[in-house]
Amino acid sequence: MCGRFTRSSPPQAIAEEFGVRIETVAPAEPRFNVCPSEQVLVVARGATSAGVGTPAAGVMRWGLVPWFARDPKGGPRAINARAETIATNRTFRDAFARRRCLVVADGFYEWRRDGRGRQPWFIRLRSRRPFGFAGVWERWRAAEGAPLITCAIVTCEANGVVAPIHDRMPVIVPLEARATWIARGASPADLGALLRPYPEDAMEAYPVSKLVNAARTDGPGCIRPLSPSAAGGAMQVRR
Repeated sequence: MCGRFTRSSPPQAIAEEFGVRIETVAPAEPRFNVCPSEQVLVVARGATSAGVGTPAAGVMRWGLVPWFARDPKGGPRAINARAETIATNRTFRDAFARRRCLVVADGFYEWRRDGRGRQPWFIRLRSRRPFGFAGVWERWRAAEGAPLITCAIVTCEANGVVAPIHDRMPVIVPLEARATWIARGASPADLGALLRPYPEDAMEAYPVSKLVNAARTDGPGCIRPLSPSAAGGAMQVRR
């Protein structure tokens, strides 16, 4: 799954990576512990004022409210969508077919069971460049008021770097496939081919402080590596 992630890259680096302007939608401060129900930065078509066919940056609330929900506040909202069932699950199938986005990040956390507790690990690309999670989004409309735009991150089975920590990981869309993922009219076969683990030789992981467990905690300390002894000698998972 994916329950926390980082977006600590400078706005200029994000803009260059995705070829969009983000000055008016992205806060300047870096984020080291993005949590469910918060506003996340995305790149999408049709969800911003840039026009239906133009990719643009915007913000959405993390935690998808399906179009058929009676009350957007009733019960927990899905932060993840499983790649294996996204095309058929009622909550996600319309969004998968018509409303896909890239959730901007530069790392994410997973927790590994360690005795009676769980040890957080930080996972990122070796290049340390920002990237896009495969996401789907929905626009929920009440009888009155502005529409509520929410999203979920697609997950798949873990690759060799993440598997020793957790059995699932978020889908990271390769640079060359980003246009396909958010394109209108993309075929189910082309989309399905993207829902796979990211190449493990391009990723690295290391244990971090349990400070990140608290949603209110943010800052560079969240991604600071622990010593091998503090993590139970588990640093060998880093590749």
